[in-house]
Amino acid sequence: MVKKTFNNPIYFEEIIERISKLSENTPGKWGKMDVSQMLKHCDLVLQVALRKIELPKINILYEAIGIVTKMEMYVFNNGIPRNMPTFQKLIVNFECDFDESKTNLLKTLEEFRTACENKKLPDSHRLFGNMTEKDWEFLEYKHLNHHLKQFNV
Repeated sequence: MVKKTFNNPIYFEEIIERISKLSENTPGKWGKMDVSQMLKHCDLVLQVALRKIELPKINILYEAIGIVTKMEMYVFNNGIPRNMPTFQKLIVNFECDFDESKTNLLKTLEEFRTACENKKLPDSHRLFGNMTEKDWEFLEYKHLNHHLKQFNV
């Protein structure tokens, strides 16, 4: 099975194409977010990698679970489980404008691509511990893929 990651430009384009297939009325298959909220959430998660959002410190037990989860995703190339808990700062439970959320996510994705190319990503994550460029590119792809599957694209 291929490990898709953002270090391959083909997979950046795949994600952008899948985002473009979404409409304001695209229904979700699971979870509480509507499509506009999902786009905003994905934008916020990418902003963590761009150092625009700082996540709070967490309990060492949760960090250990996060590190093991990261390793498991690499080894088994599995996805993110449905309805996983997330940092409060990344929860979007308010109304969002679809067009604005989509535009902002695409813009942030381009910023992320530039940060990847210039090796400007952080060397750690509050949940996943030490991070390499490869880790960011892999996990951010996995996250976006998870939510795009949630909305059937």
